Amino acid sequence: VQLVESGGGLVQPGGSLRLSCLASGFVFTNYNMNWYRQAPGKEREWVATVTSTGGGTDYANSMKGRFTISRDNAKNTVYLQMNSLKPEDTAVYYCNVRWYGRHYWGQGTQVTVSS
Repeated sequence: VQLVESGGGLVQPGGSLRLSCLASGFVFTNYNMNWYRQAPGKEREWVATVTSTGGGTDYANSMKGRFTISRDNAKNTVYLQMNSLKPEDTAVYYCNVRWYGRHYWGQGTQVTVSS
């Protein structure tokens, strides 16, 4: 299983970013996909989940209405569109899949929200 995130960077408060995660090594269309994040000095927290077909999504309360998770099963890619970004969204964002009961993680992509 390999997960490779991209799309992070520095953005001003109120700005937007779209993260991508390219997955390989498993049958992508069979699994829900997740985004997590970890801010400095804090535990990793769940951000959002998209079901295997893309027909269902779920979000942590603080992300609802600002973040959108989606996937393109033809490209083995999951996305996280982040709008109205706040300084407290600053974190390393990780793509995740639970495959045969084990969690797999990408290397993470840094998102910094600062003026």
